[in-house]
Amino acid sequence: MRLRSYQTAAGPRWGVEVPGGLVPSERLGAEVPASMQALLEASAQSPAWLQALPARAAAAPAVDMATLQLLPCVPAPGKIICLGVNYVDHAKEGGNLIGDYPALFLRCATSLLAHGAALRVPAISSKLDYEAELAVVIGRRTRHVAEADALQAVFGYACFNDGSLRDYQRKTTQWTIGKNFDGTGAFGPSLVTADELPPGCVGLHIESRLNGQVMQSANTADMAFGVARTIALLSEALTLEPGDVVVMGTPGGVGYARNPPVWMKAGDTIEVEIEGVGVLSNPVTA
Repeated sequence: MRLRSYQTAAGPRWGVEVPGGLVPSERLGAEVPASMQALLEASAQSPAWLQALPARAAAAPAVDMATLQLLPCVPAPGKIICLGVNYVDHAKEGGNLIGDYPALFLRCATSLLAHGAALRVPAISSKLDYEAELAVVIGRRTRHVAEADALQAVFGYACFNDGSLRDYQRKTTQWTIGKNFDGTGAFGPSLVTADELPPGCVGLHIESRLNGQVMQSANTADMAFGVARTIALLSEALTLEPGDVVVMGTPGGVGYARNPPVWMKAGDTIEVEIEGVGVLSNPVTA
């Protein structure tokens, strides 16, 4: 099942993708929650209506997705936890080592934007880099989970572009500021439920394309810390809650490591594609 979030006059809503477009949640049954957050919170109990959603969507009238203002898959995550240097080739190109524990940083919800929305090059920097990544959306409150059981916490997966202002990222020993400019973290287009993909999304091709040119090309099997291990490690320290997002790091080929460096600029189009998950596409504007 593939879900999309979108904006309405009444606030954020979600729907189920079907061949003819998108079926809004209000057409799927009176007991179906209107918000994505409520859907994720209910998913751990697996109510009957949740299991019936694909069949209900197939029988309901759809709306044209071109008429909708899309939102990030989860419009307001409680936590956005990101991994750095999680692919060996990306670690090498940056002169970094992968340790025994993942390199972690946080993003804020205000940095997110939807599929099709414009990534913004800020007035104070031109060094906006692309990073193709797999996003994991949590659907179950999780603490102290074993790696063998960790994937039970996952509701679904999406594409993510961890747009990074490299000069600001390196202004401090922490990466936070360079990863949190408004309108730099693209998240979408669809939230694909975990049952439609291999466990932990292992073995999927991932790539980025800038103006149609392939910049990154790798496989999610190359991650040093996979989804299950990452969730288990995080749960040792904090509680993962429905709607939290874990962003799994990027492979080699990023712009800053090229000679000369390649930065996204106004007029560009950047795409992130993950096999079986989808294609996230965003124009770039000043």
